[in-house]
Amino acid sequence: MKKILLDANFLTIPYYFRIDIFEEIGKLMEEKYEMVTLDKIVEELERLAKKGGKSGVAAKIGLELIRKKKIKLIKTEGGRTDELIEKIANEDFIVATNDAELRRRLKGKGIKTIYLRAKKHLILG
Repeated sequence: MKKILLDANFLTIPYYFRIDIFEEIGKLMEEKYEMVTLDKIVEELERLAKKGGKSGVAAKIGLELIRKKKIKLIKTEGGRTDELIEKIANEDFIVATNDAELRRRLKGKGIKTIYLRAKKHLILG
């Protein structure tokens, strides 16, 4: 079973683009999967949520989605979020992120990603 690791910027898509990321992922996946995220990503969203503004609202929605969808948290030790994602992700993972640089590095390691294309739909690549 694949694990789909949701990055913070990916969890803000529903607010910014009015896209149901969970429905779209369901359409993309042909095999069973489990959605996960990192404890550091939750911390990042909590920090953003306190700032207010559009990014704060988007972060609050991301946190709410993690709770509502009962997304499993992976505990991590130190390091930057992107570095932790790269360290944890292997062939059993698909990383859902809109960070182009992170996607490029993951692709170089043979790890698939899911990302937003043309502000309209998700792509598995």
